[in-house]
Amino acid sequence: MPHSTAFQSAKNLASALRRGKISSRELLDLYLARIEKYNPKLNAIIAMDVEGARKRARQADAALKKGTVWGPLHGLPMTIKESFNVAGMPTTWGLPEYKEHRAERNALAVQRYIDAGAIVFGKTNVPTLLADWQTFNEIYGTTNNPWDVTRVPGGSSGGSAAALAAGLTGLETGSDIGASIRDPAHYCGVYGHKPTYGICATNGQALPGKVSTQDIAVIGPLARSADDLELALKVIGGPDAIDGRGWQLTLPASKKKSLREFKVAVMLTADTADVDASVQDRIQAVADFLAKNKAKVSDTARPDIDTAQAHRVFIQLVRAATSGRQTDEVFARHLAAAREVKPEDTRYQSWMATGNTMFHRDWLAWNEQRQQMRLKWDAFFQDYDLLLCPAGATAAFPHNQKGERWERMIDVNGKPQPSTTQMFWAGYMGMASLPSTVAPAGLTSEGLPVGVQIVGPQYGDLECIRLAQLLEKEYQGFVPPAGYD
Repeated sequence: MPHSTAFQSAKNLASALRRGKISSRELLDLYLARIEKYNPKLNAIIAMDVEGARKRARQADAALKKGTVWGPLHGLPMTIKESFNVAGMPTTWGLPEYKEHRAERNALAVQRYIDAGAIVFGKTNVPTLLADWQTFNEIYGTTNNPWDVTRVPGGSSGGSAAALAAGLTGLETGSDIGASIRDPAHYCGVYGHKPTYGICATNGQALPGKVSTQDIAVIGPLARSADDLELALKVIGGPDAIDGRGWQLTLPASKKKSLREFKVAVMLTADTADVDASVQDRIQAVADFLAKNKAKVSDTARPDIDTAQAHRVFIQLVRAATSGRQTDEVFARHLAAAREVKPEDTRYQSWMATGNTMFHRDWLAWNEQRQQMRLKWDAFFQDYDLLLCPAGATAAFPHNQKGERWERMIDVNGKPQPSTTQMFWAGYMGMASLPSTVAPAGLTSEGLPVGVQIVGPQYGDLECIRLAQLLEKEYQGFVPPAGYD
């Protein structure tokens, strides 16, 4: 069986399975062999149920012989981010106190994949509390980028993106509150989609014992093909059983058949969060390709939003959204720090302290600003189909686990930038409920992948993915990293 099979899209693999070109057991064994060979240097996949997966693969093959197809992913082996519950497997979020915790039932998205025929055989690594653009924790250790193991794969869905890029799994799904799908896709050269807020039920993607839905946070697919993003979104999208009594998801389909039909704006950098020239160049190349193919491209059109204020609003809201994770001791420290913050203070750590400890009345004021910006985004999308921008300030950066996140610097155009500054490219659109797709946009001179973030209007998910699909066919698709033949 050629190793290139491992890098096929989930859609193509599912088709080959249905047509009998490969069996589910053969494909599972291929991925397991590749995991044995390549995972030790990557540490992307951190838990597996091999026996259970082989049993289900045999059942999938037997069902096909009888003419029974379970669904669009019949017999496809896939992994899932560690933060999703998979019955009998660990859900720890990298926290040592949950090291022995095993989920009793599947997360809703996991069950939907299984109902669609997939074989969920393993779980992929995350940073502690899913709170980093790197992927490391005390339980499972550090995950490396397949393109350069001295560099990060991104976070928090870093294990997901690394496993896909190295050809260790057929499909993946992550979560995203601060680029946790988008930035690993960008760093590892794969596809990722952050859905419109609320369209994919997050039940079972939570710390043990938690059931509430977080503000801003979503779940969504990562894959080696834009077609897979659409396929997976249709599998996991829609309300849970309770909400499903009152509403169903019907995303508008894209009517675009060619690049020339798109009207896009391009934003290469921002005063708020400078972007390295190596990343800007790749996104500009995509914009130039679109213009060459008769798409209408503007490098000046923007929503009528102050970027510096948008960044501050996002940090306040995202830290408020995750504030429930604090222990009493951590909360007390943040409260003491917040009392010392001056109105003119623009440091991330100060915003984090106030966001983690704000009164609800303050949250309502920040939310009002967010909603005003959401309306301005909607007005912008009356004139433009999509906005193209970076997913992060640089390509994958070297491992750096010392100190706090805001103390760790990345090199942007020869200048040090706190790694937290680039969260602007997560929150600018993420806090406004908008969908965005990250698609491969080429390599830097150092040979590191760059992704372009394709932002669409609320519920314009399929429009974002449609542009990614056309770029995949006409510009560039997934390219495997060297050394994983």
